[in-house]
This record gives sequence, structure tokens and C-alpha cells, in this order.
Amino acid sequence: MKMQKIVCNIFNRLPVASKILAILCLFFCVSSSYAKEILVVNKAEFNEAVQSLVAGDTIVMANGIWKDFEMVFEGKGTKQKPIKLRAQEKGKVIISGMSNLRLAGEYLEVSGLVFKNGYTPTSTVISFRKSKEQGGNPSDYIAFNSRLTEVVIDNFSNPERFETDFWVLMYGKHNRVDHNHFSGKHNKGVLLAVKLDSKNSQQNYHKIDHNYFGPRSILGANGGETIRVGTSHYSLSNSFTRIESNYFDRCDGELEIISIKSGNNLIKNNVFFESRGTLTLRHGNDNIIEDNIFLGNGVDHTGGIRVINKGQIVRNNYLNALTGYRFGGALVVMNGVPNSPINRYHQVDGAIIENNSIINSHHIQLAAGSDKERSAVPINSRFKNNLIYNDSKQDIFTVYDDISGVKFEDNLVHKVNKAELKKGFNFKSVKLDKDSTNNLLYPSQKRFSNIGVKRNLKPIRKNDTGVSWYSKEGSIAAFDSRDETTVKPGLDTLTNAFQQASSGDTLVLAPGNYVVSKTLKVDKTITIKAEKTRSTNIEYTRKTLFEIKEGGNLKLNGVDVSGSRTPDDIGNSVIRTHRYSMLSNYTILIENSNFRKLNVNHSFNFIDVAKSTMADRIDIINSEFTDITGAILKLDKEVDDYGIYNAEYVSIVKSKFKNIDKSLVDYYRGGTDESTFGPHFFIKESILENVGKGKRNKSAASIFLHGVQVSTINNNRIENSAPINVFHTVGEPVTKIFNNTFTNTPDVFVQELYSRKENTALIYDNTQAGVTR
Repeated sequence: MKMQKIVCNIFNRLPVASKILAILCLFFCVSSSYAKEILVVNKAEFNEAVQSLVAGDTIVMANGIWKDFEMVFEGKGTKQKPIKLRAQEKGKVIISGMSNLRLAGEYLEVSGLVFKNGYTPTSTVISFRKSKEQGGNPSDYIAFNSRLTEVVIDNFSNPERFETDFWVLMYGKHNRVDHNHFSGKHNKGVLLAVKLDSKNSQQNYHKIDHNYFGPRSILGANGGETIRVGTSHYSLSNSFTRIESNYFDRCDGELEIISIKSGNNLIKNNVFFESRGTLTLRHGNDNIIEDNIFLGNGVDHTGGIRVINKGQIVRNNYLNALTGYRFGGALVVMNGVPNSPINRYHQVDGAIIENNSIINSHHIQLAAGSDKERSAVPINSRFKNNLIYNDSKQDIFTVYDDISGVKFEDNLVHKVNKAELKKGFNFKSVKLDKDSTNNLLYPSQKRFSNIGVKRNLKPIRKNDTGVSWYSKEGSIAAFDSRDETTVKPGLDTLTNAFQQASSGDTLVLAPGNYVVSKTLKVDKTITIKAEKTRSTNIEYTRKTLFEIKEGGNLKLNGVDVSGSRTPDDIGNSVIRTHRYSMLSNYTILIENSNFRKLNVNHSFNFIDVAKSTMADRIDIINSEFTDITGAILKLDKEVDDYGIYNAEYVSIVKSKFKNIDKSLVDYYRGGTDESTFGPHFFIKESILENVGKGKRNKSAASIFLHGVQVSTINNNRIENSAPINVFHTVGEPVTKIFNNTFTNTPDVFVQELYSRKENTALIYDNTQAGVTR
């Protein structure tokens, strides 16, 4: 009390100006005790700071690498005074190793962090929930009114390809994920998912906007969605999530880029750039899809919008140069299942599809998926004021069932040949001009101004999404993109040069003999080519010459390889993948090369892959393979019948195969899952002599294709070989076998395994023992 009196006396004697200054100083001192900025430099300081947070506080994480850190950020902020967690400098706080982040509370904000060089030890990298609901106050364990902004998650993937995890899980209500950079998810699992598994997370009004979703490689299985809102179990609940102004850059995980499994969501003003798959209204009703831009640029399997369920509105969307078909078409209206279970296909009812521009795209599918189960046709729906334009003048509509429940009105179609649908379509000669403000194509004739998308449509730019301080460019070097190094013949000269090479380099082999005593571990993009075609001879003394590892891509051009010095052991190979799960897809390109004497023991394969590995492409061009006791391409390790496979594209052109004991290719995709586009197989202008007749060839085929979705076998000569065996499994596989010559070779065998439909393979104009079939 005595001290208080002294202070009061001193204060009373001060001039007025000094009193005001003293009061201000006191105010700021008091305020700082409630709203403070705390710099933390280690995990202990972070955890201590979290315990004392009040509204308006900020935790600043010091620049550097924070490894193996499972962070919990929780507190109760307010709208005016959120609690913040930020990097000391944006992009300079790296969260690595076994790390993750959980949010719980109200009005929290996280920014500036980078997650890379690691993966989550749990099922989620960033979760808007600390723990499962336990009763009491939901904000004690779930985040509400919180924000994740300017955060990077880059290649933060579980090393097991089919171990499922999520990068962002949104719980609670009124949360926002914006201006983030997400790129390089390679393992199974949705990148960003909105959960509706409790009342505290339904009708959530989340906002997902201005994010950059960077390239996601082909998973080759179900579970590669970029965004999912809801699940089938809660699909009749409303989410009210808004997905707006995001950029989807080559998001190729699976059939569904965005999977909507709830009601009353808005998906608006997003750009889908060269992304394989579709925006799919898989479950839930009354969603709105508008003002989105789909730019396929002719890339294989690029798609648009797939419509299922009730009350869906699809309007003012621009779809250009999309090549996808069936469930992956530019626009797909599905058939449903009568009285459908919640996890199957509900009937399309009351859909409004209007003022969309579908330009130079290959397929519009109506009543798609029609079969014995999916027999509920679309009803009470409108297709109005849409522009359909194709330079080819081909009719892009495919009708699979009764579409009398769809009313077509005032649609404009550039002249087509033999249109299947006529009522409700105006067939005119349409000229398109590019608008100078948005670079989109519009009819130049003013009388068509109300058809297709509006003139004021403004696509979001890639650089206006994500963060400005983290590169959106890919880090994988292209073949032959860097330095060339000349290698001289000798023992391990190639080995030494290979180990010193950088990704993108080319090793040029001078004429002569090369002996390789160590397996070359391919963990970079590398080209090995002969200075003069087939002037080099490469021999190796290990079980395999090349092993593809994470980040590896291999190109061989003009080389000769002999297996004569390999160990006298079964199961040798020229190229094999890493024996364990691989996250990165790889490419193998073989040109103008010769492979011989792969026969020191049985089952010597040219390429042998492991389970849970995936090739984007394997191309063999103008090459020869002679005297091999195994298969050329052993792509049959995914035998669990989950719809998984080992290579997306295999292409063989102008090549020769002689005395191959097993199949030229064993290509296997089992099960009935419909979430992928591949595999694809092409062989043309090639020669097969005595292929597939070895006693250990279990497939008893020269070419064995099981579940391959797209196959073309044409203009080949096949002599004294086992038959071509094809097994169709799911969807509408496209198999074409034509203009081939067969001599002393059984007829092609094709079987539909799960469908009662007639054989869909197109087999024609082949010659067998002088008879054209």
C-alpha cells in the first residue's frame, strides 16, 4: 500500500502531457502481456509457448530444419485477434523427417512453413483436429474458423507406395485453406479431404481457394484423388464447401481429380491444366459447378465433368482439347442404380447443364455406365445453350441408354457428320475467335452470343495461386538435357562415368568392349548411347546390369548388350526395378539397340519389375532381342487383383524378337476397379520368331494381356510362336488386332472375364497361313 501511495503521489505531480505518456506506456505494457510474439528455436520452446497462448499471440518458428516434430497448435483466438503460427521467414522453416501438424481451437492461423524430405508418422500431415471427438467443448480437439495459408507440402510422401495417408484433413467448420503449394504426392491417399463424420464437421462452410496443386504422378490404382469432399457414408449430408480459384497442374493420380461426396458444394473458377481425369459429382446432391476452365491440350485421358445424383448444376464451364472417354470424357452423365445403396450410383435427377463451351474435345457420354445394375436413366434434366465445336466435324456424343428424361434446348453445334442427336441442337457453321482478355474461344457471330460461356469469364493464373517464394517448376531433368561425356572401352570405365554423371547427362560410348562389374544404380535421368550405332559391346558380371531406383529414368541408344558373363543363376535380367516399393514413376526408352545371349540359365528377363513399382512409359524402338530364356517385359507382379498394375504405357515399334522362351510381355492388371485409365499396350511393325514356346512359360502366350484397357497390335509378323492371349476385365477395353501376319501360330484368343457382353475386341485383316481373317 505504501508503494502504491508513492506511485500515486509521483503521478499526480506530473504535467498533463507526461501523465498521458505514462498512461500510454502502461497500456502497451498491459497489452503486451496479452498479445505477444514468441520466437521459438526448438521443440521444447514451441510446446511451452503453446501452453500459454492467448488471443492475438503469435508463435514464430526460427529459420532452419525442424526434424521429426509432431506439432500440436491449439488455442482460443478471436476473429479480431487470431492466434498465429508462422515462419520467421517464409520458406525458411523446413519441417522434415517424421513430422506432422494438428490444429485444435478457434481462430488459428498457420503460415510460411515448408514440409519436405520426410513423411507423416500418422495418417495425416496437417489435420484440423487434435484427436477424435470426446464430448465436451468441440473446440478442445477440433479447429474452427481457422486458416492454413502460404504453406508448402512438397514430396512429403510415405515411402510405401500403397500405404495410405492424407496431406490435409479438414474438420470443424468455417476453416480456410488458401494460397498453399501442394506438389508431388506419390503414395496412395487423397491429398486434401473434407471430413463430415460428425455434426461438428457437417454444414461446415469451408473455403479452399487460390491453392496450387502441382503435378501428381499416375498412381495406377484407386486412391489418387487430389480433393475429396465427404465420403459415401455421409454423402447425403450437406457440406457447403467452396472450392474456388485453384490451379490443378497435371494432377494425374486417378480417374477422379476432385471427388464430391456430399451436398451443396460450390466448385467455381478453377483451372485444370493437362490433368488426367474428371471433376466428379460422385455422391451427394445440389452441387454447383461453374466458371471452371479445363485445358487438356490433347493430352491423353484429360477429362472434364462427370454428373451423378440429384439437382446438380453445371454451367458456364470451358472445356477445351480434352481426349478422355467413357467415365473420363469431357462431359459424362451417368446411369444410376435403381434404389441405389448409398455407396453406389444414384440416379441423375434434375440436372441443369447449360452455357458450357465444349471445344475440340473427343467425348460427351450420356447414360454412361449403362449395364444390368446401372439401369436408372437420367430424368427431369436440361441440356441448354451449350456450344459444341470440333474441327473434325465428328459427332462426339455417345448415348448408352434412354435419354428421353433429358430435355435438349438451343444448343449450338458446329457442323458434324451424321449427328445422333438432332432435337434441341442447331447445326451451324461456327467460326471461333480468341478473346484478347481471357484467351478463350468464342463464336465470332453475334447471334450466338448467348451460347456457351460468358465473355467475362476470367481464368485464374498459375502464378496467382500458391506462394510466390516457392518454384512451381518440376525438378526432374529430361533425357539429353545436360552434358555429354565420352567414355572409352575397358573394365568399369562405364561404371565410373555413370557414377560421376548428373541427372540429364548423356554418356557417349566410343567403339569397343565394355565390362561392368557392378550393378549400375539408376537414381537419375541418364542416357547411354553408342558413338556409332551398335559399335559397342557391353557385358556385365552381376545378376542385373541396371537397377531403377527412386528418381531413375534410363535411355539406351545404339548399344549392344550380352548376358554371356552373368552368373549361372536363375532370374537374371538386364534391367530391374528396386526390389521394394518405389514412389517415383520411371521411364525406360530403348532405341536402335541389340540384346543377346540372355540364356546362361532359365528365366533371364530383359526387364523385371517389383511389386509396388510403376513405369510411366517403357518404349522399345528399332531394337533386336535374341536367345532369351525369360520374358522381355515381366510386368505381372500386382496379382492381388486390386486394379493395380506395373506400367501405364508400353510401346514397341519396328523391333525383332527371336528365340524368346517366355512371353514378349506379361502384362497384368487384376480386379474390377474402374478408377484408372491404363494399362496401355502398343506393338506395330515388329517381328516375333519362336516366341513364348518355352516349357516354363506359364502364360502359354507370345503376348499375354490381362486387364489391359487399351491395346493395339498391328502390322506385325509372328512366326512359330505361341498365341496372343487377351483377357478383358472391366470397363470398355479397347483391343485392336489387325493387319498382322501369323505363320505356324495359333489364332488370337480373347475372353471377357466378368462381362456377359459379346467379345469387344476388333480383330480383322490378319493373315493366317495365307488366309485373310
